[in-house]
Amino acid sequence: MEYHIKTYTSGEELPKMTSRNFFHSATLFNVMKETSGESACMAVAFTSDGNVAGHLMAMIYNRRSWLPPYIYSECRIYGEGDYEQEYQNEKEQIFGLMLHHLTRKLRRYPCLYIEVSGLPKKMFAYRFFRQCSYFPMQWQEVHNSLHNKSPKDRITSKRIQRIQRAKENGVTTREASSKEEIDRFYDILKAHYRMNLRHHLPSRKQIERMSELAAVKIFVTVYKEKVIGGSICVYNEGNAYLWFQASKRKTYPFLHPSMVTVWNAIDYAYKHNYAHIIFMDVGLPFKRSVYRDFILSFGGKPVGTYRWFRISIRLFNKILAWMYKE
Repeated sequence: MEYHIKTYTSGEELPKMTSRNFFHSATLFNVMKETSGESACMAVAFTSDGNVAGHLMAMIYNRRSWLPPYIYSECRIYGEGDYEQEYQNEKEQIFGLMLHHLTRKLRRYPCLYIEVSGLPKKMFAYRFFRQCSYFPMQWQEVHNSLHNKSPKDRITSKRIQRIQRAKENGVTTREASSKEEIDRFYDILKAHYRMNLRHHLPSRKQIERMSELAAVKIFVTVYKEKVIGGSICVYNEGNAYLWFQASKRKTYPFLHPSMVTVWNAIDYAYKHNYAHIIFMDVGLPFKRSVYRDFILSFGGKPVGTYRWFRISIRLFNKILAWMYKE
């Protein structure tokens, strides 16, 4: 079957689509468009008779700072997109067409680089990425299965004791109940990601808007009415995704706020019958990683995957494509 692709940058112009995947939904598209310094572009695949076969959303962020000084735009695509049931068998071909159109469209912004992550299979759409001059980097996620065993059966008794002791000392995790609590948590996130150029932290306004959505929950870890940590979780297609997590672990080392925060995100997903909780980014697959080891201690499994990149500076892209050829 032949498909034609159209890209949209306005929510009012989007065609009627069935959105099962939050990361490619019209809801998230509109949140991005309403947030200053952020934007979105949606590629939609139509059949010859005008039906929507699938859609793929790119999130665009404008990044700037005085210290260190920089200003640029970046684009991120998470996952394979969203497809109508009758076109599932052709989604790799449709994805390739939409990726091609988005790549051409994004030249106009321009974006310093495009990053595609969260793909279901390591080799998904490999030839289409290569045709569009993307190059792969080995990456890692951690998936915790929640449907075979209780999370308590997957971690050590020592960790359970630490979590229980923190609870007895008055540390609790709950869903953020006010704008003030979200603001306090955002300040912790901002401090955590301040010097991390590779990670992008959504704006305060975007997180406030996302807290209103059914698919997103913001949890805060509290001690003596002070927010000392928290997490942002997305619930999508039967799985939970831990998107961001941070805490004042150095200020409260004996209360283990990071451990309590992650544990409660896992426990919430388990109690609400999600199949897995996926830690979206544990970084490059180095032999040693403190954060990855911390996340793995909760009983998850490391999952090797590719992240695909395309640099807008052609020479740099060619050099990196040669360095990371597979």
